[in-house]
This record gives sequence, C-alpha cells and structure tokens, in this order.
Amino acid sequence: MRSLLSMSDISAAELDALLTRAGELKKKIRAGQEISSLRGKVVGLLFEKPSTRTRTGFEVGALRLGGHSLYLSANELQLSRGEPVKDTARILGGYLDIIVARVYAQETVEQLAQFSGIPVVNALSALEHPTQIIADFLTIVEAKGKLRGLKLAYIGDGDNVCNSLVMGSAIVGMNISVGCPEAYRPNEAILEKAQQVAMSTGSTIEIVDDPSRAARGADIIYTDVWVSMGEEAEQQRRLRAFKAYQVNARLLEVAKPDVSVMHCLPAHRGLEITDDVIEGPRSIVWKQGENKLYGAAAVLEWLAVQPR
Repeated sequence: MRSLLSMSDISAAELDALLTRAGELKKKIRAGQEISSLRGKVVGLLFEKPSTRTRTGFEVGALRLGGHSLYLSANELQLSRGEPVKDTARILGGYLDIIVARVYAQETVEQLAQFSGIPVVNALSALEHPTQIIADFLTIVEAKGKLRGLKLAYIGDGDNVCNSLVMGSAIVGMNISVGCPEAYRPNEAILEKAQQVAMSTGSTIEIVDDPSRAARGADIIYTDVWVSMGEEAEQQRRLRAFKAYQVNARLLEVAKPDVSVMHCLPAHRGLEITDDVIEGPRSIVWKQGENKLYGAAAVLEWLAVQPR
C-alpha cells in the first residue's frame, strides 16, 4: 500500500495532481457540496504530540469526504506501557482504513506503514512534515499563480518543516534559500537527495547563515518556531542561536515588494516573527492555516482509493 511518510514519496506529477485536487475540494467543501469519496472508510489519528490544525484538518477532512475518524492518543494506548509499535500497527491495520500519525520518531511512521498493511500518513515526525508542505504549496499557488521559478526563503531552524520544504521545492522546481545557523542546518541526507532532484527540475537550493542574504529577492519568506515540541530543554540555547533570525519589517525590505509571508503555526510573536508582520498585508498565514484542511482531505482521498 502507498503511504506518505516523506516528501520524497511523491512524484512531481502526483504532487501536481494533489494540489489540483486540494483546490477542487476547497471549492466543494466551501460550497457545502456532498462528497462521498471516503464513505465507509475509518481514519485513525494516532497522535503522540498535541495538535490544533493537523488534528482538526484531518478529522474534518475525513468527515467532509463522507468518512469517519477516530482519535487515538498515544497516552491512552498500550504504546504508553511499552507495546512495540509493530504490534499496535498490526492490530490497527485490521480495524482501520488509514492511519494518520503525528509522532516523535520517523521510525514510528515507518514501522506503522511496514506492519499495518494500510496507508499511513506522516502528519509530523522529528524528521519531516509532508502534509504541511502540501497545504503550503496550495497557498503559494493561490497567492502567486505558480511554484516553478519562485524563490522561497526559509528563515530559522532547519527542522522537519524545513526538511520537507527543501525536498518539495526541488520536486516542483522552486528555488529555496535557507537562512539558519550552522548548527541548525536541515538534515544532510535530505539535502543531498533534494540536490539530486533539483538537477532535473532546475531548482536551486542554498543554505546560508545570513538571513538577509536568504531573503534577498524572495517571493515568499517562511518561518517556524525556534523551539519545537520535545526541545524544551534546549530553549535558552536556541533562543540565543536564533536571535538574529527574526522575520520582521526590516527583513521584508530586502525581499520583493510583493513578498508573501508564511508561518506553519503556532507562532511565538516577538520571537521568530513580529506581530506587525504576521498581522500585516504581506501575511498569508491564515490562508495557509485554513488550507491544512484541504491538503489533508486531498491526501486522505488519494490514499483511500488504492486497491487492497
């Protein structure tokens, strides 16, 4: 069964089709049209981490497509008492049609996919966040009309979102410049793979330690929190490391005049982004947040129609 564990699991054609379908579903859902592509399907949401947009997006997405969802907090499963992931996966695979997993370790989603026998969606791991990027790219297409040839500047921590953005940008032919401290670069294996993909799509990927250089001439400036879930013990060290990497009005001045600002949320205003920027006219953050629903719906539909 096909799963979505990484951005590298999607071809350029499949990603284009997913974005097109997400846009179609957005129109239908907003218009209140009945959609039945998930009728009779049960989606299990196995979450080790709290969530607002991802959980709500997938729950509502399943409902809007005529299916059902079941929230499975890891704290309330036998996983919390030491049951191996592969044992849980085998059982859930017999009950559910799709597993959406928000976890700490990438290995967890890989084991769920290996042993469940049903499609698994990585709804965030420490390594990647592919469903976020589908919503992001839908938002960029709506704002700019295209992806190929644009410049996206990512400012801050080379985290899971950044890893998936780098790979996604390479797949669609979008240029990406990551401005981050040397110690917080994106994953090197993903960078290497993305560079190989970029050679065939014409995308350029650069990693720099100067946020102004990364943002220069950018069509989109994107940021994320400096301290992710599970990194609280590193908070003070991270705040010092990222102090110069704030997305503010001064940084926007070096980008294109019509630059769009993105943040995958939740935002810590006054840290990685200022209040005037996230609330300002260049912000497309709220459209981006809403599009998590339509991206989730498109992914669920794509995986649900596979023959078993």
